[in-house]
Amino acid sequence: MFSFTLLHKDNSSKARRGRIHTPHGVIETPVFMPVGTQATVKSLTPENLKEIGTEILLSNTYHLHLNPTSELIEKAGGLHTFMNWSGPILTDSGGFQVYSLASNRKITEEGVRFRSHIDGAEIFMRPEDSIAIQHRLGSDIIMAFDECPPLPSSYDYMKKSIERTHRWAKRCQDAHGCVKHQALFAIVQGGTDESLRRMSAEVLTSMDFPGYAIGGLSVGEKKVDMLRTLDYLPDLLPEEKPRYLMGVGTTRDILESVLRGVDMFDCVLPTRLARHGVAMTSQGDLSIKKSIYTEDFGPLDPDCSCYTCTHYSRAYIRHLFRRKEILSAHLLSLHNVYHLIDFVKKIRVAIENDSLADFADRYRRNFR
Repeated sequence: MFSFTLLHKDNSSKARRGRIHTPHGVIETPVFMPVGTQATVKSLTPENLKEIGTEILLSNTYHLHLNPTSELIEKAGGLHTFMNWSGPILTDSGGFQVYSLASNRKITEEGVRFRSHIDGAEIFMRPEDSIAIQHRLGSDIIMAFDECPPLPSSYDYMKKSIERTHRWAKRCQDAHGCVKHQALFAIVQGGTDESLRRMSAEVLTSMDFPGYAIGGLSVGEKKVDMLRTLDYLPDLLPEEKPRYLMGVGTTRDILESVLRGVDMFDCVLPTRLARHGVAMTSQGDLSIKKSIYTEDFGPLDPDCSCYTCTHYSRAYIRHLFRRKEILSAHLLSLHNVYHLIDFVKKIRVAIENDSLADFADRYRRNFR
């Protein structure tokens, strides 16, 4: 039901061109996954997402468990039916949100006790609970429950944390059992400490998961530390399985990560920037709030062929944003998500043609 095929390796870098088969369709890699935290990518319909070439969405176990509840979604026929998305879906384990959003959390060997950020209700989540919730949601790719330790953390705390994450990964694997229509990915942790990252990769790869995620990066560390970690970490993961870098959503970070052997990415950034009046363009971010765009009747990005850029001007979108019209968020989100989907498509073509080095050079010259 789930498989990954490595189609081509770039001749000038560690970049890979691959294909993932899931019960709900094929995913071409490298791939960017728009985030639908609450079973929706903010301001965009599933039809919008299909039209711009979206192949897979990410949704959030923690949020959906709290509201509307995984039981309700299961009654609806699963997450695909509930949100009217027929393509593949990946759900995270809920672990990151427990640590970033919940208050009064207490981490034990058994699981995490915390209070809901919505109403303060006490909740206890074990690795087995996370898997059960994701089973009810029915996503194609599910994630093992982990702890994402904050940076900076002491070596001793980080080591203790990842060792617990490894034990939780085994419990997730046991709870998942022989379910064939959902692929369970493990999450490699360890911050920016190479010895801990190597230990985590060694332990988790020995457990033979269908895919591996890199967690605990893009959480506030210096960019040089993230890239230094990616210089060696993907090489420690099985070549024949997909590699997923969690929480990365700028074109620069995606390109640099692909060059280092990463296949999958997700981030809320494109829609979050849109809600703040920022367009992602081929030359850098553009803030539509600036007065210089008051009478600018050109597109957000002259090099973009999305619906927004072929139908609306900077001046009009600036007007919408300043008047707090909902349409501004829709048009900017549509553009930003298209921008990233189109960017990884171009990367895939460049890998196939062994021209990624030239593509990267052009990108670095043009991007501000």
